Amino acid sequence: MTVRFSGLTAVNGLSFSVQRGEVLTLMGPNGAGKTTAFNAIGGFVPMAQGHVAFKDQPITGLRPAQIAALGIRRTFQNNGILREMSVLENVLTGLELDTPSTFWGCVTRWPASDRAERAATGRARAMLDKMGIADLADRPAGDLSFGQQRLVEIARAMVAGAELIMLDEPAVGLSPGDRLHLGESLRDLAAEGIAILLVEHVQDLVMAVSDQVLVLNYGEKIAQCPPGEIRNNKHVLEVYLGHA
Repeated sequence: MTVRFSGLTAVNGLSFSVQRGEVLTLMGPNGAGKTTAFNAIGGFVPMAQGHVAFKDQPITGLRPAQIAALGIRRTFQNNGILREMSVLENVLTGLELDTPSTFWGCVTRWPASDRAERAATGRARAMLDKMGIADLADRPAGDLSFGQQRLVEIARAMVAGAELIMLDEPAVGLSPGDRLHLGESLRDLAAEGIAILLVEHVQDLVMAVSDQVLVLNYGEKIAQCPPGEIRNNKHVLEVYLGHA
């Protein structure tokens, strides 16, 4: 893929794939093009060249909601929490595309609507428990710490049963203990066959959860290898340390 903004090339000829059950992490200095690549995959910015496919089907040109409905969910760098809603309600919004309900069904309390709502609530509470924040379910999301809000946002992305989850710097604001729990949750999801695409700077998390690490610099891929090899890669050392 290639993405340009007003003549500036933000991502240049980037090509990669992520498989079921794999965690692929994009790393690189600020401005390297990591989030832009995410936005192109998710349909938030157009590509000048290239295409994106999901399960061998082209998704280039689809709107973000259409892409999400196919089974691709993501988080954003800037916290997207709905502060006035409870933690449980925030996670339930992640099931909006998967929960069949209608206005009249909600008003008249049709049995099918009641069953759908109970099932959705059960899924949301189970995901909160999996993320270790079930005790926060009824608290207003705006009252939580930043790290807790990040966990709620991740739970919302995960709850819909997505086949590909894209997390943009999920460890920002998390304590070491929360990062450890997040890493365990990501590996559990990968073990269930979920493909995970991660943008992250926190190296202990990257090394713990990644199957492959792809390093970008000035919008171009300079390395891709297992995490154990990345610290000794000549090109990566030049980018991060200024020398090999």
